Amino acid sequence: MTNETMSVFSTELSARFDKLVAKYPVRRSALVPMLLYAQDEVGYLSDAVIADVADRIGITELDVRNVATYYSMLRFKPAGKYNVQVCTNISCMLRGGYEIFEKFQDELGIGHKGVSTDGVFSLEEVECIGACCWAPAIQVNYDFHDDLTPEQVPGILEQYRAKAAQGGKNA
Repeated sequence: MTNETMSVFSTELSARFDKLVAKYPVRRSALVPMLLYAQDEVGYLSDAVIADVADRIGITELDVRNVATYYSMLRFKPAGKYNVQVCTNISCMLRGGYEIFEKFQDELGIGHKGVSTDGVFSLEEVECIGACCWAPAIQVNYDFHDDLTPEQVPGILEQYRAKAAQGGKNA
């Protein structure tokens, strides 16, 4: 991508992409990290994001989509400001993961892959977040909460609602 071409990304992220691509002997190797950084900035992988990333690496948009669809952490639709991922894999399931997921659904009034009406929260049931020793666990954006009970859900949501009211993105 040339400097004269308009990018969907900030100048800071564009510079980060340039450095990232230069680190790898094969440009395509930077694809997944680029998609994650792009999603963090834009919120999801829009058609414009996919086209921009494909152009930067020198691959087709179809190649980008084929890789992106493999990873469950990459989204093609906007999510809430705080994306709540509730693990229901075996360790979490045995220790109450489904009950916690149901409590989040009740509190937020949304289901799997839903977004709250105010846009603050999105919710998804995920296979594993790698916190089996501390099950049941959730991830909100990049923050982990573990050893949970359904009774803790309202407090967790309130914590992030307060951050959203203050304009914060991360915990």
